[in-house]
Amino acid sequence: MDTTYAVLSEGLHKRFGDVHALRGLELAVPVGSVCGVLGSNGAGKTTAVRVMTTLLAPDEGRVCVGGYDVVREGADVRRAIGVTGQQASLDEDLSGRENLRLFATLQRLRGSEGRRRADALIEEFGLEDAAGRAVRTYSGGMRRRLDLAASLIGRPEVLFLDEPTTGLDPASRGQIWERVRALAAQGTTVLLTTQYLEEADQLADDIVLIDHGRAAATGTPAELKSRIGSWAEAVVAEPAALSGAAVVLASLTGGEPVLDEERLAVGAVAVGPGLTLPRIVRELDAAGIPVVDAGLRPPTLDEVFLALTAKEPAV
Repeated sequence: MDTTYAVLSEGLHKRFGDVHALRGLELAVPVGSVCGVLGSNGAGKTTAVRVMTTLLAPDEGRVCVGGYDVVREGADVRRAIGVTGQQASLDEDLSGRENLRLFATLQRLRGSEGRRRADALIEEFGLEDAAGRAVRTYSGGMRRRLDLAASLIGRPEVLFLDEPTTGLDPASRGQIWERVRALAAQGTTVLLTTQYLEEADQLADDIVLIDHGRAAATGTPAELKSRIGSWAEAVVAEPAALSGAAVVLASLTGGEPVLDEERLAVGAVAVGPGLTLPRIVRELDAAGIPVVDAGLRPPTLDEVFLALTAKEPAV
């Protein structure tokens, strides 16, 4: 049993009829780390998680979780993992405490042991005041915290979080982030899929960008940002100036300009070294572009994602 990696995917393929959802996905998550898996809708994130958690069988390739093969040793995998999916797996008519005790029973924690574990998680996730209420009365953030608590009943070695903060307000999202950081500090391996690039930047030790079912790029957030150079941007005074600013930035950077019409901004990746802010300002001025602001800075993870993945959705 190889325990170097908590999650290991080699040449993973999965098809649904004519849709080739996973096309040779390679992924390796070291034990005790947080891996952020990023991708647009249809990129293959959820399909990959479903294979890794034994809910789908792969068509080709090898996947090991917790040192166990997901096909040959599925029962061992399920004992080693916790899963929080996109939809909460809670009984709306039961209270929060009753839900956790039910999950404890399913994990074979019976009697007082299950009750103690449920009560400890209620306290840990700050749900004491609502523990006796039906889950249907919970806010979205409370449901997600309870759902995450349920996935931890069995003290999993590997925790899969599939877009756990989608639709939550910033305060609720921040509460989930705090819990993920605490779990990672305690040694739990976390695989997090998300569409919020800030979330991955905040939480992940390593990031995998999935595009059309493949790993388009991997590395730490800093490594991925360094791969695409600096981000040059100009904010113009009027909408008519956007196209002219785009031409200037394309010439200076060698990158493909990205327009933000709401902000009246245009930005591009500076492909090569040597570009300076004074030069950007001089060239825009020489072209007669009315500029409100200009900048040259390291890219955000959003800009890395745009630069390193295809723009069209997978089919």
